[in-house]
Amino acid sequence: MGQNIAHHCGCLCAGQSPRFKLEFDQHVLACVLSCALEEVEAGEATATEATGLSRAELRDVLASSFPTFPFKAFALEEMGEPEPDPEEELLRELLLAHALPGDPASARFAKIIARRAMRNDHLWQDLGLFNRTELSRLLAMHFPTLAAGNTQNMKWKKYFYRKLCEAEGFSLCTAPSCRECNDLAGCFGPEEGENRLARIKNGFALD
Repeated sequence: MGQNIAHHCGCLCAGQSPRFKLEFDQHVLACVLSCALEEVEAGEATATEATGLSRAELRDVLASSFPTFPFKAFALEEMGEPEPDPEEELLRELLLAHALPGDPASARFAKIIARRAMRNDHLWQDLGLFNRTELSRLLAMHFPTLAAGNTQNMKWKKYFYRKLCEAEGFSLCTAPSCRECNDLAGCFGPEEGENRLARIKNGFALD
């Protein structure tokens, strides 16, 4: 059922780059929803649990961005509202503090990013994006002051948690500087791997 959304992302990946903010937002939403649908179909999560969005927000996203996609695929009537845990709530608040003022899309992405960041992969993979560059573009567009602070190109999850720790007045790292840290690659190494939508596409090819 997620094939239409995955196809949309695949076309963009193939070279049909978005030209406007709205188009890029729709691309990101398509990627996230494909990951969510994969988890729904595997029985791993409901759509609200997978995205961090409420049922009403999901309906709005589907109606405005993907009007031809069948709502029933997400089983919206069978799920409860998402309940963020304290860690997710802190990350959501950090993102919201840097979101574009008055932009509902930025507020929505704050919820999505905070929820998907609770997964175990690189954040760009958690979101179903094709590479880290897409994630950096998303953050620069919707959370510009937060993104601008990552001047050393730290991995985004590491950067977010460093910002949270700074706000609480303590440090994640005992080394006096990054140059003297024994785990430099953990914060600044390459973020490689297969994107989740490629795995979804491969799954359809095998069916």
